[in-house]
Amino acid sequence: MTESTTGPALVVGLGNPGPEYERTRHNVGFLVADVLAQRVGGRFAVHKKSGADLLQARLDGRQVLIAKPRSFMNLSGRPVAALAKFFSVQPTEVIVVHDELDLPFGEIRLKRGGGEGGHNGLRSVSSALTTKDYLRTRIGIGRPPGRQDPADYVLKPFAAPERKEVPVIVEQAADAVELLLRVGLETAQNQLH
Repeated sequence: MTESTTGPALVVGLGNPGPEYERTRHNVGFLVADVLAQRVGGRFAVHKKSGADLLQARLDGRQVLIAKPRSFMNLSGRPVAALAKFFSVQPTEVIVVHDELDLPFGEIRLKRGGGEGGHNGLRSVSSALTTKDYLRTRIGIGRPPGRQDPADYVLKPFAAPERKEVPVIVEQAADAVELLLRVGLETAQNQLH
């Protein structure tokens, strides 16, 4: 995204649907999407053609689509690709907000492309978009303690000490998404990292 970009941007928070997953580490992308929706004063509605909850808004005069796929994490790609196609959003204008095991808890990093690091949601998005060249807002959740399986760890609620910090981290991640939309990747990285 550059200052000359005028087409729509698609911001996708990854997570799993259903109340049993609401406060889990894997759903931090949904939490960020909710904060962005609150900031623009909008509400999500079901977008039937994609199978996602969608909010259309404007940020600094640019159309921004904020979405939460209604499918489970490992099937996130189909709704993302359907939204990108329906609204003519190029993959380079897609921002995926997701949990990241390989970052310390609370750390936020921006990047374009790269591997999926075992993240099934990213793997699904890359497959459906047929490229890895989309933007990512990575939110560190840290590694599981001891020998806990990472697949179990991401589906567990945040630990009590972490829960106090989650609202601040989610706000910071929403700030990072807005900065990325406003100034582009390189400038945003320089300001954040």
